[in-house]
Amino acid sequence: MPDKHAEEIVRNAVTEALDRQLPNFRESIVQEVLRAVGPALGGKQAGAGSGVAGLQKAISVIQAGTTQKEILRALLDSTVLYCGRAALFVVKNSAATGWQGAAFASNDAIKDFALDVHSGVTARVLHSRTAEDAPASEFDAHFVSQFGAPSDPNIALLPLLLKDKVSALIYADSGPQGAAVDSNALDVLVKATSAWLEVISQRKQAQKDGTGEPEMHSAPQMNDPFAAHAPLHSAKAQHLPTEAPVAMAAAAGAGSSVASAPALSPEEAEVHRKAQRFARLLMDEIKLYNQAKVAEGRKHKNLYDRLKEDIEKSRATYLKRYGNTSAASADYFNQELIRSLAEDDVSLMGSNFHR
Repeated sequence: MPDKHAEEIVRNAVTEALDRQLPNFRESIVQEVLRAVGPALGGKQAGAGSGVAGLQKAISVIQAGTTQKEILRALLDSTVLYCGRAALFVVKNSAATGWQGAAFASNDAIKDFALDVHSGVTARVLHSRTAEDAPASEFDAHFVSQFGAPSDPNIALLPLLLKDKVSALIYADSGPQGAAVDSNALDVLVKATSAWLEVISQRKQAQKDGTGEPEMHSAPQMNDPFAAHAPLHSAKAQHLPTEAPVAMAAAAGAGSSVASAPALSPEEAEVHRKAQRFARLLMDEIKLYNQAKVAEGRKHKNLYDRLKEDIEKSRATYLKRYGNTSAASADYFNQELIRSLAEDDVSLMGSNFHR
């Protein structure tokens, strides 16, 4: 049996490494997907987002998401740059059920639509696990009847793969206005989304996330994934993993005061480690969702003014959890604010920042 303490140190060291490498990993996914399917794009100019630059921007929006709902919503929002209408169907237990639509007369009507998976293009895509263009007449006749036939007779159907299984189907058509369908660009978006969902899944597992967010293929919320959707900041905070303590060695390497704090009981030391880890994750969240503001704030030395709302919301979240614990006196939130956000240069926070 491996030593549990050693295992914990290794597990949390892996978590720290993932956090540091995530931005580079995100960019590598973009470039790898574009290398794989970019040549097929040629010089097509199908929609407003056409071209490699437009695809990179759309993929960046998708990869700003940190939960399944955010990522899939961003995918749908991006698909309509390359088609007239789009819909996402979750595949589970040999059935495909509507999740949400984009650019339909009634997007909510897509929810809970039971797609015929036993014939036509849908059956072929589920079997081959590859995207296919086909006449609309080969798609579910009930769907076409209910939502209207597209002006262009052809549609695109793309599988979203997770762990080599078809977890969702993306339907795209020209819509009533006859928008061009760029199947190659859609394929890039779907492949990038699949890769990012895998990254997020592995990251959460490594961080020992205890919130139990379902994977796409295990138990998706089939009725309305947005029914209990909280404001973005609150929703993200709810999914922040806080139960995995930072290893002493890793904490000491990051300049933490936890490792050197004298006379702490094991229970108190654990609270300190968790508090520092939580503060670090809050900073990662701010940086992830405000990359342009962070860059400008560092350049002009006014980070606090540019990010005041996010900083104070995160501070309130931190204090609610650790403000009345033994970690309160250590002020890990401000430590991480200066270390991570301001890169150890407090002058970058600006004159309106007060510790």
